[in-house]
Amino acid sequence: MTKLEENSLNFFSATFTPEEVAVQRTGVAKLPLHYGKAPRWLVIRMRKLAKEIVTIIVDEYGTSDFLKRISDPFWFQALGCVLGYDWHSSGVTTVVTGVLKQAVVPENYGIAVCGGKGKVSRQTPLEIGSIGEKFGFSSDRVEALRYASKMSAKVDNTAVQAGYQLYHHAFFVAEDSKWAVIQQGMCLQDRTARRYHWLSDNAQNFVVEPHDAIVGDVKREIALDMTAKKSESCRKTSVDIAKEPPKKIKRMILSIRPAYQKSLREWMPKTEDTAWKEYLTDVLSMPRNINWKALREVYEFQPHNYEELLGFKGIGPATVRGLALIAELIYGEKPSWKDPVKYSFAYGGKDGVPFPVNRKAMDESIQILKRAIQEAKVGNKEKVRSLQRLRRFVPDNITH
Repeated sequence: MTKLEENSLNFFSATFTPEEVAVQRTGVAKLPLHYGKAPRWLVIRMRKLAKEIVTIIVDEYGTSDFLKRISDPFWFQALGCVLGYDWHSSGVTTVVTGVLKQAVVPENYGIAVCGGKGKVSRQTPLEIGSIGEKFGFSSDRVEALRYASKMSAKVDNTAVQAGYQLYHHAFFVAEDSKWAVIQQGMCLQDRTARRYHWLSDNAQNFVVEPHDAIVGDVKREIALDMTAKKSESCRKTSVDIAKEPPKKIKRMILSIRPAYQKSLREWMPKTEDTAWKEYLTDVLSMPRNINWKALREVYEFQPHNYEELLGFKGIGPATVRGLALIAELIYGEKPSWKDPVKYSFAYGGKDGVPFPVNRKAMDESIQILKRAIQEAKVGNKEKVRSLQRLRRFVPDNITH
């Protein structure tokens, strides 16, 4: 070890004490929407360091542990910071997953990254098929992975309605067929993003609280969450309603919202104070545009459960919300209107809201990243910078 390396690592060890890492509450982290592309010089360096970090983690802990790590929002955010990206930016999601996709060679690591941002996300099924051939998956296994990719996106775009439209979907799959999903939605009106983390080990049911974490700075006062355990009766009733003839469903909607009824919003002045709220899913009113063609096909299909209903092509947010409102207002089966955001740097803390901070997990995550950087085969200067970025990430975002 050179003198520079020794000094830099001694500096990091001396300043990055267990007491600093063993935090009691988190600070505030926003994920503002950032547009444009990361500069090429940065991406090249991120890719090189990412390759080294993944190599060390997979060699020491295995592919399953790597998937578990990226499903941890704190670890993922710290990784983005280490690689050199803005820790608080919405771009952490798109850039870091994109860099991992370029850096991780499936044949060498036993892990592949499919999908990405915008149009690239639509290539996920094809990419899963290609990876399936490399990993020797059966056709049934490939279809199961495609289904996992499809349903994770459908859930976060349709079953959970908090005002965010998905624009990024990254599907991680290992050679043992375990998988993880990192996807992100945007709200243009208030310029915020929300990230969703999934892990196959924990997603036992796609429509019952399947997330490892939902990261967002904004917690909505009202949001429709059809994946909540509290929504179980509403899910069952929604299926029963969808199995009825569409004409009957129309009559039920009209009984809730007469044709002459109009929203007060039509007469409200379009001021700055009221306009920003209109982006939110209008959870308290029946949607006007329901996909009746899809409902006719659902009626002919007769789904057995909510997962089959949700996965049906053409069943979108408006239809899901319409069925939920019928279930509540006519049959008394109320869904959950509580925002399911599970992890936020702004809300986690020693008061246990929304849950107690797992200090042991944070300690372990930081130490793993620290050791991976130290062992990485990169230049001394890059090591020092990476360690300093990780050092800054902790006290800036986590305080005693």
